[in-house]
Amino acid sequence: MMMCHWYGGLGWIGMVINLILSVSLIIGVVFLVIWIVKRLSNNDAARIFNNAAPSAVEIAKVRYVKGEITREEFQKLVTDLGTR
Repeated sequence: MMMCHWYGGLGWIGMVINLILSVSLIIGVVFLVIWIVKRLSNNDAARIFNNAAPSAVEIAKVRYVKGEITREEFQKLVTDLGTR
């Protein structure tokens, strides 16, 4: 009789519902932690990738577009750097 009062008068059905809710809560917390870890690790990787120094060719392209160097100077830089 005392057990019926613990689960709102539902008896064993209340225990099953409590078990299902508890397991669901634990699974939800595990998935939340996994999602947070993945999200943080992706942001760190993207941050590291985006902060990479520009290559010499990219710097030369920017300088050429800005008009700081001539076409011939740009072509010589690209040739000297060994990439096209």
